[in-house]
Amino acid sequence: MGEIRNAERTRKSILKAAREEFFEKGYTGARIESIAKRAGVNKQLIYHYFKGKEQLINETIEDFISSLPSGNLVLPANPVEIAEFRYHVNQEYLLEFLKFTAWEAVENRPNNLKGEQQREKILHSYNADMKAKQEMGLVPKELDPAFITLMMSSLTIYPLLYPDVTRMITGHDPNEEAFKEKWTHFLRQISERIFKRE
Repeated sequence: MGEIRNAERTRKSILKAAREEFFEKGYTGARIESIAKRAGVNKQLIYHYFKGKEQLINETIEDFISSLPSGNLVLPANPVEIAEFRYHVNQEYLLEFLKFTAWEAVENRPNNLKGEQQREKILHSYNADMKAKQEMGLVPKELDPAFITLMMSSLTIYPLLYPDVTRMITGHDPNEEAFKEKWTHFLRQISERIFKRE
């Protein structure tokens, strides 16, 4: 029994180290040697638990997604509140993962899943939620639910991933409470205009 617990503990330690390494350096920049060092294990032990780097990134992302507090991530019923809700969630829970997705955008990498199925499932749930709200008359019929999801993703992620550009445009550091309050207010204003009830 102790052996099983030790194996589980080692596996969790590797996944934690892998999360830090991948999210900090991207898939291409991450090194198995560095993950082993972070986890305090030898490189061969990582290959005992995972076939290779690709399985490790997939399981790392799966582990990260399953660790999120699902009760706190349920989209609000009122579409006007969704953008500010997602901005808060991105700051509070997803910032390091979003940095990893920025690495993905610039890396020249082979096509592989890298947790894509789980990520698609979440993003498609945003589309489905918006479509359901549209059917309830809460979202204008002429707006494509997928494009609304893409727009909200852009508005709630960009200032977090590109603080220098945000600072140059607005004169505010996106980590300052004053900026966060103003941006949240702006998201509310935009949402009220988009989702205005007739």
